[in-house]
Amino acid sequence: MKTPVYLIILITSVLMFSSCTNNNEWELAWADEFNYKGLPDSTKWMYEYGPPYKNREKQFYEKENLKYSRVENGHLIIEAHKEKREGADYVSASLRTSGKKEFLYGRIEARLKMPKGRGTWPAFWMLGTNIKDAGWPGCGELDIMEYVGYDQEVVHANIHTTAFNHMAGTNKGDSIKVKKPYDQFHIYAMEWHKDKIDFFVDNEKYFTFEKPSDKVEEWPFNKPQFLIINLAIGGNWGGKQGIDDSLFPHRYYIDYIRYYKKNN
Repeated sequence: MKTPVYLIILITSVLMFSSCTNNNEWELAWADEFNYKGLPDSTKWMYEYGPPYKNREKQFYEKENLKYSRVENGHLIIEAHKEKREGADYVSASLRTSGKKEFLYGRIEARLKMPKGRGTWPAFWMLGTNIKDAGWPGCGELDIMEYVGYDQEVVHANIHTTAFNHMAGTNKGDSIKVKKPYDQFHIYAMEWHKDKIDFFVDNEKYFTFEKPSDKVEEWPFNKPQFLIINLAIGGNWGGKQGIDDSLFPHRYYIDYIRYYKKNN
């Protein structure tokens, strides 16, 4: 049976409206496109500095050094080397928006390409700005993307709170297979709402954490957080199958990081 012309027009109009609505859902509010050269923009980023102190990681985080964090050819590159530094066996970098920019609700995304190799642990994540007062995990942690080099085509999203965290074995999260994330750029995103948080790879949603209650132990995500982009080496998870020293240096490529607010 032939579909009437008026019905085709109606269906087309509905699809076009849905597409436009989706495209206009978010408004860009902050970004670093890395369209410059040299050290990361100091108005947007500060450095974590010092030897490993968490998760049994093996790296020393260096600051303001082009060898370990630089912007070139339109990308931020975080580069890890096998070098000894103050008790650590490796040197890398970790950048934060702490004290520069905080975020509360919205869509946060980054276009990333992973390092390839056993022992690497790159991440794109967030912590509550009240961490000094609330501590971890009371401040809340949102892991938009985590990747461990020994599991080469799988990426992860996790949340951590006082009630739900990996130390207690109660953290909430999921994983998804991604085609060659070490050879190709993919978009990793999180949409943070007042009652739920969705996680995506290339706009495919694979994990949702819904607000369980108003208890701060379960939902500290009604307060601002800051962004972190880092390349760890080893650790409880990243080093679970050891570290392949023959593959250094490792490079973690960040094409852009963007934050969108809900368009009213």
